[in-house]
Amino acid sequence: MVALVVVAQVDSASCTSTFFSALVQLIPCRAAVAPFSPIPPSESCCNALRALGQPCLCVLVNGPPISGVDRNMASQLPDKCTTNFEPCVII
Repeated sequence: MVALVVVAQVDSASCTSTFFSALVQLIPCRAAVAPFSPIPPSESCCNALRALGQPCLCVLVNGPPISGVDRNMASQLPDKCTTNFEPCVII
């Protein structure tokens, strides 16, 4: 349990975006992270994800609930976009 908290703190510490600005950067991914969405992420979504980076994605995945966003779908974006991100530790 302590290890999970430490990893989450390291990830969030290396994200230089606020929660809101990170969320805004991923607007191109909205359709791909909607609950039960069969829509794959677009190229613009994947580019936005790469620009945002893994630490900030983890901040979003572990942050407050976001209306219209399925956290599991959001955490799958790196695999769907074939990025080399480490998986987010869900806390």
